Amino acid sequence: MRTTSLAAACLLALAATSAPSIAHAADPLVGPGEKIAKELPAPYATKSAQVHSKVIGWPEGRTPTAPAGFSVRAYAAELDNPRWLHVMENGDVLVSEARTTSGKGKRSANRITLLRDADGDGTPELRTTFLADLNQPFGMLQRGERFYVANTDGVWMYPYLKGQTKISSKGTKILDLPAGGYNNHWTRNIVASPDGEYLYVTVGSASNNGEYGLENEVRRANILRIRPDGSEEIIYAAGLRNPNGIAFKNGRMWTAVNERDDLGDNLVPDYITHVQQDAFYGWPYAYYGPNEDPRLAGKAPERVRNTRVPDFAVGPHVAAMDITFYEGKAFPAKYQGGALVGLHGSWNRATLSGYKVLFVPFNGDAPTGASEDFLSGFLVEGSKNEAYGRPVASVVLGDGSVLVSDDAGNTVWRVSHDGAAAAPK
Repeated sequence: MRTTSLAAACLLALAATSAPSIAHAADPLVGPGEKIAKELPAPYATKSAQVHSKVIGWPEGRTPTAPAGFSVRAYAAELDNPRWLHVMENGDVLVSEARTTSGKGKRSANRITLLRDADGDGTPELRTTFLADLNQPFGMLQRGERFYVANTDGVWMYPYLKGQTKISSKGTKILDLPAGGYNNHWTRNIVASPDGEYLYVTVGSASNNGEYGLENEVRRANILRIRPDGSEEIIYAAGLRNPNGIAFKNGRMWTAVNERDDLGDNLVPDYITHVQQDAFYGWPYAYYGPNEDPRLAGKAPERVRNTRVPDFAVGPHVAAMDITFYEGKAFPAKYQGGALVGLHGSWNRATLSGYKVLFVPFNGDAPTGASEDFLSGFLVEGSKNEAYGRPVASVVLGDGSVLVSDDAGNTVWRVSHDGAAAAPK
């Protein structure tokens, strides 16, 4: 695999327009929820397909592509499947390194790595293992002197002191979670409510559309809510086949969701949507509003009728992983308050789709119809199935730059605006 070394990558500060555009068609069915709901094809209008990407790694000197006026360079390279990112209160960046373990030769690093850029120059001087021997860690959260990790089988809480670079204590498991799942649905995220009173935990389905029996889906395809000590668990919102990213905007929860497979090349669109307590979003009985899944016809008509239409579609089978609101000031005004949506990329469309970070502008609390690519160039130009990497999650740093994890490329990328002065930490 051709992988850029950390030393060389950190010297790169290439203008985003230096990489050629990728000759792949734009993802279909991207836009405001109600509009897209009227454009959905019928189930089985096209055959379902499988085209798995072949990741070849990043050649020396190449980076993902951002809009004109931005620069992209490696913040940290030679990681082991970096999935999720979390910024600590002191500015340290944590990276969870884990992967699905199904398949021959698959192993998971099962650790969290700490990156510290003490002088604020955009390059971390310290890189160390913050926490090890975990069980497929994904989401992370610091709340004062408590640090939480969402492993695939439960949430753990550890004591934490500001500036600590390693956790050695065993911690306490505060919540059991159902482990495993269909096509990488092992990921569990954890975020806090804006007032810190509650924690929210995402749990994806164990199946595509309930084919293993709904008795195996208890507490799954949901966002759970607990107190910070793990008590008072409730199902906050249901019918979300595989929610991963959660973010708050003006106190309102939003999530990014992977929808189901095998209904056709263009069904069902993944989406971002605001989340209301006790709301139902369709899985497994309905999709993208009150559209009954033909494989479960007549099983739950009332649930179908009560299915909410998502706020914004991001394309079918693109594997929407993350939603991050840009609340920094270093990017041009049009980006401020909008959402960055990580599209990990398809394996089940005839044409590779996703493989980019999508920008969705917001007007107040609602997404507008004009989305655009924010970070692309992950697909190899002219190839039908090759990719350099696959984006997952974004975080905004104190200086207004954005980090994007690239699990297949084993890199965390830093995107900065060329006209922005570094903000003090």
